[in-house]
Amino acid sequence: MLIGMAIATAPALVSAQVSLSTVVDLSQRNSSAVKLAQADVSKAQAALSETKDVYIPSLTLGSGLPAVPSVGFMGGVPSILNGTVQSMVFSLPQHSYIRAARAGLQAASLRLKDTREQVALDASTAYIELDTVEHELDAARQQETFADRLVTIEQQRAEAGVDPLSELLQAQLTAAQLKLRRLHLETRAGSLSKQLAALTGLPAGSITPDHASIPEIPAVRANESGRTTKGIEAAGMFALSKQQTARGDAKYTFIPQISFAAEYLRSTTILNNATDYYFNNTTHTKGLPINNFSSGFSIQIPLLDWGHRAKGRESAADALRATVEAEQAQRQNEVQIAELTGSLRELDTLAEIASLKQQIANEQLQAVLAQLELGNGAGTQPQLSPKAEQLARIDERQKFQDALDAGFDLSKARLSLLRALGHMEDWLHELHEK
Repeated sequence: MLIGMAIATAPALVSAQVSLSTVVDLSQRNSSAVKLAQADVSKAQAALSETKDVYIPSLTLGSGLPAVPSVGFMGGVPSILNGTVQSMVFSLPQHSYIRAARAGLQAASLRLKDTREQVALDASTAYIELDTVEHELDAARQQETFADRLVTIEQQRAEAGVDPLSELLQAQLTAAQLKLRRLHLETRAGSLSKQLAALTGLPAGSITPDHASIPEIPAVRANESGRTTKGIEAAGMFALSKQQTARGDAKYTFIPQISFAAEYLRSTTILNNATDYYFNNTTHTKGLPINNFSSGFSIQIPLLDWGHRAKGRESAADALRATVEAEQAQRQNEVQIAELTGSLRELDTLAEIASLKQQIANEQLQAVLAQLELGNGAGTQPQLSPKAEQLARIDERQKFQDALDAGFDLSKARLSLLRALGHMEDWLHELHEK
């Protein structure tokens, strides 16, 4: 029974309506770019902890037991157990390194958000386009039906000698062109379906767009209050991180660094004659203390360190490069906003024109149908030939597809401008609320 039910429900499971918000969520979870950005955040968190942990004492335990009986004296004290505690106490460059690591973590977090927004934009664009293409496919299939009727009508009229053969050939050409367009749309729908499958991790062909789940895209303008995109903010924080690293390297010379160290050693006389080399001042006898402990502060003042000085110049060059790249990203975003704003004005007008053409074609179709109906109702010969209805229907469906194309181009440009202006989070919030 279970197998039978599975087989019966299998066709329904192959393709199902999936909302846009679900597609965006799955794409963000499945995206390799997002996973790489999350790994960068984890790495930046570890780097920040590493710069701070130098002030936390580190403990190292070991042993120095001899493997074979010792011969002579090598200068080391054999031990059953030895431990060392070390920590940084004072270092001005280290404070700059901590600030650099903190800025690096913020840059990685912002880059993760920017990557998630880009994935959401790609998934939303592909989803809306697939929804548009599927509506166009329905219209294209209707066009093919009307074209087949047109060919039949022209064939009958050609056989009756009413129309020349060229009219039949023209009808057949129209049918072939509509078939080619339908095949093109099917190919495009298949490509978009595979693209969404790759983005979400769902099986290919299992996603059917739900048009009701697509919220209206706001018609933002460049003169409205824009925000800095996450990508630009990330570039700025990355530049700040490099600047702090360069500042820390510049503080290295002539600045004292203080560290603390403590060591404990429990000596042993197993397989060695180390007691012969030590004299106990208290008992005036040869001997080696079992428990040994020492501690102290180490103060170092770098005076000449050409290697570190060269590293400081390298860090300064990296900081300059990161700063220039951040400025370049800001300028590129401004150029993109200007281009999208100009394109939006044109696309908005093109969408309006396409909508008006579709309305005109629909009105012309209604006029043709009314004229044919009135001609039949009056009992006289229709004023228009039967092929006029099919031609009007084909033209109306074509104008409908053109309007859909123009609407998608407008939606795509609006989404891109939303992201360039830093309003992508508002769109995602509205999307999840819907």
